[in-house]
This record gives sequence, C-alpha cells and structure tokens, in this order.
Amino acid sequence: MSVSVTERKTGSLFVKTYNGSALTLEEIPVLSGEDFNQLILSNVSEGLRVSSYFGVPGNKSKALRLYVVLADDTENSLKISSTEIQGNEFLSLTPQCPQMHLFEREIAEQYGLKPVNHPWLKPVRYNQYWTSEQPSTRQILPAVGDFYKIEGEQVHEVAVGPVHAGIIEPGHFRFQCHGEEVYHLEIALGYQHRGIERALQGEYGKRSIHYAENTAGDSAIAHGSSFCQIIESLSGSQQSARALAIRGVALELERLANHVGDLGALSGDVGFLPTASFCGRIRGEFLNMTAVLCGNRFGRGLLRAGGVSFDLQQSHIDDLLRRLDAAEKDVTVAVNLLWDTPSAMARFENTGTLTTENAVELGLVGPSARACGLMRDIRQDHSSGIFCFSHIPVATCKSGDVFARAYVRWLEIQYSLQFVREQLGNLPDGKIHVNCGILKPHRMVVSLTEGWRGEICHTAITDENGHLARYKIVDPSFHNWTGLALALRNQQISDFPLCNKSFNLSYCGHDL
Repeated sequence: MSVSVTERKTGSLFVKTYNGSALTLEEIPVLSGEDFNQLILSNVSEGLRVSSYFGVPGNKSKALRLYVVLADDTENSLKISSTEIQGNEFLSLTPQCPQMHLFEREIAEQYGLKPVNHPWLKPVRYNQYWTSEQPSTRQILPAVGDFYKIEGEQVHEVAVGPVHAGIIEPGHFRFQCHGEEVYHLEIALGYQHRGIERALQGEYGKRSIHYAENTAGDSAIAHGSSFCQIIESLSGSQQSARALAIRGVALELERLANHVGDLGALSGDVGFLPTASFCGRIRGEFLNMTAVLCGNRFGRGLLRAGGVSFDLQQSHIDDLLRRLDAAEKDVTVAVNLLWDTPSAMARFENTGTLTTENAVELGLVGPSARACGLMRDIRQDHSSGIFCFSHIPVATCKSGDVFARAYVRWLEIQYSLQFVREQLGNLPDGKIHVNCGILKPHRMVVSLTEGWRGEICHTAITDENGHLARYKIVDPSFHNWTGLALALRNQQISDFPLCNKSFNLSYCGHDL
C-alpha cells in the first residue's frame, strides 16, 4: 500500500517509510560512520529489527554506499538510512548486535571490505572477493576454509553434507561433539550461485517475475508478491481489490501446503508414520488447489505486476471450497493423531529449545520467532494488499522447542483455512490486472511479505533511467539459519534431523 510523501516523516538520521512505499533517494540521509552505527545500535536496543543491510557501488566515486532497513513492528513502519565507506574497512557491529553478523560477512564478501572486529569473519556464499585481511580477487571453493574447532579429550567432529541422502540442495553441517552431545554446529552454505539478484537488475522485463518466483521454489507466491509490489510502487499503479484477494488466497494456500508438509515430515523424523503418510497426501491436495488458480501447483505464472494473470469463476470457487472442506477434515484427523501420541510428543518437547532472548538477539522471523513467544508477523505488523482489510490472528507459543514450532504451524493452518474460505466467499468485483507504467527514476522501495517461513524483504533502487540499479533480497532463511545452529547446542546429535525440519530453512533462498 503506497503512502504519500506528506505522510512520511524525515529526520536527520533516517527517513521513515512504510511497506511498499517508494521514496526518492534524496530523502535518505547519508550519515557519518559513527552516526550510522549509533543509529543501528540504539534502534535495535529499543526493539527494532534489521530487515536488510546491503551495499551499493558508487557511480561517480569509488565510495560504497551502505543502506540499512530497520523494521519497527510496533509503529508498523520502516527506518532507512545510509553511510559511505571510504577505503576498504568499516567497523563491525556484530559484537554489539548479532543480527548484523551475516549481513556484514556478505558485504565483506561481495565488495572486498573488512568489517573490523568481526568475531568470526568468513564467507557467506563464496563469491569472487575474499580474504580476512584485505580485498582480494582470489576465487575459493565452498566450505574450504577455517571451521570452528573445540579441542579436548574425546571431543570429535562430525561432518554432514554437502551431498545429502534426499533429493535436496547442498549444504554442509559441521558438528563439534563430546560423545552424542553437540557442543557447536557450524553451517556452511553457498554451493550454488544462481544470480537471482543480478538477473533482476537492469530494465524490468517479462522474465523478471520468473526470476523472482524462483528465488525459493517453495515460496514462489511470497517472493513473487514482494517483487510485484516493488514494480507497482515504483510505477505508481494501483491494483483492484479482486486481484489483491486472489493474491492473498494464493499466499495462504502456499502456507497451508508447506505447513502441512512440515508436520508430516516432523512426524516421519520421529517414526510416527500415520501422520507422516496422511500429511504427505494432504499437502498434495493444497498444491492442487493452487493449480486450480493458475494451472501450476506451485503458483508460478499466477502473479504479474499490476495484478494476477488468472481470474476465478464461480465454478472454481465452488470447487476450491469443496476441496478446502475435505482437506480440513483430513488434516485435523491426521494432526490430532500426532498430538494425542505421548511417545511422539516426548520427542518434540524440550528438544531444540530457543529462548525469547535468543530469538530477539538473532532477529528470528516467521514461525521460528513466534514459537519463542514473539508477536512478529508482517501480515499484521506491516500489512499490505488484502491484509490491510482482512485480519489473520498471529499464532504464538512460548516454549521455543520443536513442539512449539510444530504447534505454531498447526495454529496457522487453522487461521489460513478460515482466511481462504472467507476470501473465496466474498471475492470483490473488478479487474484482475492493470498495466504498470515506466518505473520512476532515483527511487527506493522496500517490500515485505510474510512467507510461510517468515519475513521476505525485497529492496529495489532505480537509476536515472528508471532501471533497477540494485535489487536486494533477504529470504527468511538468512535470518534463521543461526537459530538452528544455536538450537542444537547441548542436544544429542541424533536430534539434528528433527531440529532441522522444525526450522525447514531454504538453501536456495540463502544462496542467491
């Protein structure tokens, strides 16, 4: 939802804006390094989150501009500021603000800069620049470098991956163990470079939406929604209520399919096959509902800047409502089998526990954050589209363990079912698509979407021609991988598959 300039408040240290609202680059303050760092630290200490932090190379000078996007979930607003880096160093904020650690490592890797005093500086995705001392153009290989090691009698190391037994993408996990107890887990990703952000830069074209949808294949609707909002905001176009409602239905069907699949996979990890088998089938039912919308089970091709590509006839609505009723009945029976089985619950409870303080310190998002008791949901905190008019309750649990992450999914399944049913029963009239004009030059816009894993953040900056000069994506997995590592501490190594599935993070969403 766009916000006029007169509604935006600009201070000397930051510009205040909102989800999906474009602003001119001139509105964004350029602070000294000291003021910029103090802005971040003071706001995070007051409860704001780092949604995005990235660099943009200068055109007329060699200075690199760093931008930060701070989310204020209480005021439902965003604070944006910037600074310029002269030379090849900048001060690391990670010791005071752990949310920054991956962002700073990414900037170091992409631009050959050194974040001074970073406690564990190593590559994130293994791009062309890397050395811990100074800029380099030396090419290195994934997971070739220093890993954290614990010395001591009977302390041993277990390496898992990057090639796994299932048909999944590559990721490396390095455990430091004493017997079966995990002292430390280090996660190394970055094995695939698909160049999504770079492909989205330049002139906006017909293929752009396909790149956005494939940022993380199981979150095609969520990433596609953020991209469409970017283009619509930069072009100043308005969408019909009908198109926004169809987008909302697709987003919640995507959530339903993945949450049901996760509950089934969690059941399988503890050997409880009834729920595992049932949920595997029921997940397919929700994917088939998405196919009713657009012909593709993952929603590809449904979204387009300016609206959606396919409308819903009454026959489609009736079919979807019938399918929803059947799927709701089946998933309720399947999941209640899980809750009513003490042996399964004994494996879920007190396994992979994170505290509320852990979640706040790491900046966790999505079900992983809500399972620690945080009321953190973009649909409520930074609502856009249909969610400005239709409320979905925020599902939380306080125990922060595998059970909590599973139970939050079950609550969200129930809320999403109710939302989809309400939208289909009261679908507004109107067009499903409007043409977007040219993108406005020298603009910046931040688009947030609550994907099924959590907050998806897309940020775009246009040049003097209205082309996308910089496109930055932060998948929820980028925030949450460290949460998984922390959850494994003092756990049995045999708990890793269960903990890993309870987060169910994305390799490809991380490796952009």
